Amino acid sequence: MITRLAAMNVRRGCLLGLAMCVLMMGVALVLQYVYGLTPCPLCIGQRIAVLLAALVFAVGAVHNPVGRVGRGVYAGLGALAAALGVAVAARHVWLQSLPSESVPSCGPGLDYMMEVLPLWSVISRVLSGSGECAEIHGLLLGMSIPQWTLVGFAVLLLIPLGMLAGIVIRRR
Repeated sequence: MITRLAAMNVRRGCLLGLAMCVLMMGVALVLQYVYGLTPCPLCIGQRIAVLLAALVFAVGAVHNPVGRVGRGVYAGLGALAAALGVAVAARHVWLQSLPSESVPSCGPGLDYMMEVLPLWSVISRVLSGSGECAEIHGLLLGMSIPQWTLVGFAVLLLIPLGMLAGIVIRRR
């Protein structure tokens, strides 16, 4: 699979990454607006990571650099955004695995925090999660939504890693 990703040009790799981001955001929006699941702070963090990756892949697809440097920049930034998503989703999965007495208390809503706290403090609180992040809203094939999101970010991470592998393979 990595060799197939490595063989793609930058535009195809970025379009594949962008398609994965659109799929992930589509599922998130369906869960929110069709099934009424309100996103928790960590869910918002994961959405931000998806949007960052989508932005990188969209710009990379339009720019379509031919050199190794351009390919490396878009692959590196895409990998960074996907790795951020992996980290946030992994924290979410970890919070859900805690015993109920170890779960942190629920915090204020994101809108309230944006009004009263400095941005860095909001980011810190969102990424640390809260009690509502530990709630499990149903399982699909035995996995919770954050676990599926973690799988999605892992698949998304493979795309820029394949692009980076292409740089190494073509260099030989």
